[in-house]
Amino acid sequence: MARPGAIRKAINHATNNQQNLRASAPLRLSRPYNLGMTINEITEAIIGSSIEVHRELGPGLLESAYRQCLCHELKLRGLPFVCERPLPVVYKGLRLDCGYRVDLIVADAVVVELKTVDRLAPVHDAQLLTYLRLGGWKVGLLINFNVALLRHGIRRRVLGLEE
Repeated sequence: MARPGAIRKAINHATNNQQNLRASAPLRLSRPYNLGMTINEITEAIIGSSIEVHRELGPGLLESAYRQCLCHELKLRGLPFVCERPLPVVYKGLRLDCGYRVDLIVADAVVVELKTVDRLAPVHDAQLLTYLRLGGWKVGLLINFNVALLRHGIRRRVLGLEE
């Protein structure tokens, strides 16, 4: 169970810094990440960051709180990311801005879709795969924070990646 003070601190921090983390371009880094990182190293860093957030807060909060805390953790680790990037749908040359937003894109290579649900459903996997296809990315992580152990809430999906 998360400590009440930690939850209050995380929510206040997330609220105060919401505009800072909702950038349309990657944030400036206090220390640069290794440009030669492989996809596996990037996903490992994202998973490690997610575990740290979950270890501190535990399950039971809103998705937005976890998203803001994960953004903060990625920033602390020096990983470039974009938070809540709009994703248009293109149908036969027609661009539709339907309000879809990718939760996180890390290092311009990995899509991270966050959930706080009782159980991940096939529609969540379909959503992630569709985001990968629409955006031209190859790897995505589906992370459900509403679990006792975060490793039970993580799925990695790949769309046509050649490693």
